[in-house]
Amino acid sequence: MSRRRERRRDRREDRYRRRHATPPPLNRDFEDDRPQGLYRSRDGVIFGVCAGIANYLDFSVGWTRVLAVVAFIFSGLWPVVGLYVLAALLIKPEPVVPFKEESDMEFYDSFVNSRTMALSRLKRTFEALERRIGRMEGIVTARDYDWEQRLND
Repeated sequence: MSRRRERRRDRREDRYRRRHATPPPLNRDFEDDRPQGLYRSRDGVIFGVCAGIANYLDFSVGWTRVLAVVAFIFSGLWPVVGLYVLAALLIKPEPVVPFKEESDMEFYDSFVNSRTMALSRLKRTFEALERRIGRMEGIVTARDYDWEQRLND
């Protein structure tokens, strides 16, 4: 085999090892990294409700989904779909990073529960952005703005 082929094969093997290497766990201090409490799973199929309930009850996700489908079949469309959507709205999403301290959990709960505060913060951000864009438009559309000089520089 030529050197070129060997180097190419080695590079492919290195890329494969890097892609399929398992990352170290984020939180090594705790035995169980799952958050305590009922949360919607971020790895769920539809809103993560069944996976979140299964994780909370320490039950198989597959069996939880089977029970949901059986309930769907025997009760009809609207009761189960309505309860599922209601659960998706009421159950908080699972935190991205496991909590290290009790204060982290309190901060996450206050942030998730106060959606009005998050919306007002988002509104303030967009209002500030709108003011900045308005100032830029005022500068660019002013009569004394010299387009010829700006474009030729």
